[in-house]
Amino acid sequence: MKFIRKYIGDLFFNNRWFLLLGGCAMVFFVSFFSPWLYRPVLSFTMVIFLFTAVDYCLLFFVKGGIKVRRIMATRFSIGADNKITLFIENSFPFKIKGTFIDEIPVQFQQRNFSLNLTIQYQSEKTVDYTLKPLSRGEFGFGYVMCYVSSPLGLLQRRFKLAAEETVKVYPAFHLLRKYQLQSIASTDQSLPGLKKLRKLGHSLEFEKIKEYVPGDDVRTINWKATARSSNMMVNMFTDARQQQIYCLIDKGRNMKMPFEGMTLLDYSINAALVLLNVALLKQDKAGLITFSNKVNDIIPADRRNDQMHRILETLYNQQTQFKESDYEAVWSTVHRRITQRSLILLFTNFETYSSLERQLPFLKQLGRNHLVCVIFFQNTLLEQINQSAPDNMEGIYIKTIADQFSYEKRQIVKELRRHGVLSILTTPQNLNTDVINKYLEMKARQMV
Repeated sequence: MKFIRKYIGDLFFNNRWFLLLGGCAMVFFVSFFSPWLYRPVLSFTMVIFLFTAVDYCLLFFVKGGIKVRRIMATRFSIGADNKITLFIENSFPFKIKGTFIDEIPVQFQQRNFSLNLTIQYQSEKTVDYTLKPLSRGEFGFGYVMCYVSSPLGLLQRRFKLAAEETVKVYPAFHLLRKYQLQSIASTDQSLPGLKKLRKLGHSLEFEKIKEYVPGDDVRTINWKATARSSNMMVNMFTDARQQQIYCLIDKGRNMKMPFEGMTLLDYSINAALVLLNVALLKQDKAGLITFSNKVNDIIPADRRNDQMHRILETLYNQQTQFKESDYEAVWSTVHRRITQRSLILLFTNFETYSSLERQLPFLKQLGRNHLVCVIFFQNTLLEQINQSAPDNMEGIYIKTIADQFSYEKRQIVKELRRHGVLSILTTPQNLNTDVINKYLEMKARQMV
């Protein structure tokens, strides 16, 4: 069986071989009416079989072969182009042409992915391609199937190379570096949507006394230190630190709504990851809670060295369960587990005013002991309909319904504000920037 699999199971015929023999078959048919064609076509057919045998020996008995290594990162980032490199080595003593099929994960639904390459003898070639995952979880790569032909091009030999691999697709960790600048200063205009915030007064955390330089706030002059020194001295304050920041991520069915290939849950997880990273860089404690019909994962707020790793490992495989979210269970868990006043950012989605009314009592309970900010999404399709100019009765009806839904979104914001709950109504593509700006604003106003 091993012999058959090695010398016959991996043998394939090229289209050139079928075309040549098909042409010979047609000439044989014509030779019935023109006998003088019989001997030439017979000789030509024998030559084809001779070259087929030579081609078979070149592919299966000549010393050499093909080696392929797949080089890629140990983890992928959702929504980003992740690079995969195929390192191909030809040790045959002749030039080869081949089709290389990488068995990429089924999540990409690319069933015709192949590379047609020509590699010189005793040489190497590197091929790069990118994949953009639109969901999180574990992605399994299969083998690299190589169908190689010699210069004769009559036969193909199959090589099954590059063993199976599994790669984890994490939330968009490639965005962490981009938004780190925002945690240092909120005046960098290179990042779109960034707001410059004015600090209101000082925090209660004194840092040090230093010599006055032009530009320092004169209100911070320390007159006692100035009297003891020959130079003007000022007090320096730092932002309040070690405050607890929690991201609550709703995994109910309302978060399955798609937008540009990703779900609202994916966008929320990416934004939560970026925000918690910024909070840690601002010396705050970062925590996480995920929930659906029950509370699923709880990571207490902390500043441990491995806190981001714990958050990343928890978030990478979160999926919606298509169930109604239980806000009462969330309130009960927060009441028991989070005893210190914290900033709670709730990532969810309310499409109608009635959906808010059912959960509003629990949001008000959360707001009694914590600073709560509800983050939900604008429906971009409704905005497009609102800006359209309908020319028939059906279009007018659709626009009227879209206006009603948009009005309810605005009413949700007003109702939350009336009960002392902060809110962010944003689009998925602006979510990261809006959330970070809101966090920096609350830090600047010493709300947390």
